[in-house]
Amino acid sequence: MGRVVIACYSPKPGRESDLHELPRSHVPRLRAEGLATEREPFIAVASDGTVVEVFEWVSQEAIAAAHENASVRAMWDEYEEVCTYLPLGQLSETAGLFSEFDALP
Repeated sequence: MGRVVIACYSPKPGRESDLHELPRSHVPRLRAEGLATEREPFIAVASDGTVVEVFEWVSQEAIAAAHENASVRAMWDEYEEVCTYLPLGQLSETAGLFSEFDALP
């Protein structure tokens, strides 16, 4: 059964445009490895510039397998160059009943 996740990426200074490109290829790259479903991801931006991505892994086993996959680990290295990961709850938008975000430009 698929696992829907919400990932939050806070851009490092001066790396916003680089960060905006990575999520566009993220899920297609996971799909190429058989790890993500065909469900289209949703990508948005919080008021502080954090990119929020909602996507679906194939299964819990796929999530575990990603940690051993060289292609995925290389992709994660690309993310680490341009951002840091944040818990969703750190975004001010999550304090409201209905969290609002801007679409990724």
